[in-house]
Amino acid sequence: MKGALAWALVAMWASPASAAMQTMTLSCAVAYLPARSTWVREVQIDWEGQSMRAIRIDGVAPYRYGLLPQGFITAIDNERIQLDLKQAQWTSDFRGQASGQGRCEVLAR
Repeated sequence: MKGALAWALVAMWASPASAAMQTMTLSCAVAYLPARSTWVREVQIDWEGQSMRAIRIDGVAPYRYGLLPQGFITAIDNERIQLDLKQAQWTSDFRGQASGQGRCEVLAR
């Protein structure tokens, strides 16, 4: 549901209380290869106005993250994660040994 994610972001930025901290929760169904298993990953993003202030993936805050034009990139437990917020797309890899791709949808904002 990439449209729902985009509208959720627009609604957060356009709201009168946009200066206050808001948390967006995403559910990402990620298919991992070569194991052929699917895991549901929860991503929470704290926003203050149009600025991303914090990220948590499955309740774990990464040590650092980098902002991209359409999302962010980070790493947790040797998994390099890239989340494209405009396309609602999760992409990750485990140092070339395994990879994951999935779609995300908004659970709460």
